[in-house]
Amino acid sequence: LDTEPGVDKRSAQDMVAEIGVEMGQFPSHKHLCSWGGISPGNNESGGKRRNGRTTKGNKWLKAILVECGHAAGRTKDTYLGWQYARLASRKGKKRAAVAVGHSILEGAYFIIRDKVPHRELGVNYLNEINKKHIIRHHVRRLESLGLKVDIQGLPLVA
Repeated sequence: LDTEPGVDKRSAQDMVAEIGVEMGQFPSHKHLCSWGGISPGNNESGGKRRNGRTTKGNKWLKAILVECGHAAGRTKDTYLGWQYARLASRKGKKRAAVAVGHSILEGAYFIIRDKVPHRELGVNYLNEINKKHIIRHHVRRLESLGLKVDIQGLPLVA
């Protein structure tokens, strides 16, 4: 677990002490996050989505994960550091730390279940997945500003 950004040896030991090493009791990573109390709440009424609090769960595990989320936010050139920076600019540092803690716990589920080290996705992970969408969005944005854009190299598929 200490191969994940933001998780040191002591935090990994505390996480294993709270979760255990047998992942058979959790059908999926979503069940583990819900049990840990780090899943986002869902408060919707009449089509209006309101602020949702995180679910009730293991308060010690939640505290460890939020602390690791803050630490991961200070890492450079990592997916979790980039996620923290992106969310902190819109939602604030504390909410970003909770969201990154959620991602750390999801990763911990697969690390413990499959007994493999953390695999770093990188800063440009989402940009590479959505490359065509990003290009199409910016081309349309530039055309709406009155510019004519000619893209060469990537076929744009709608």
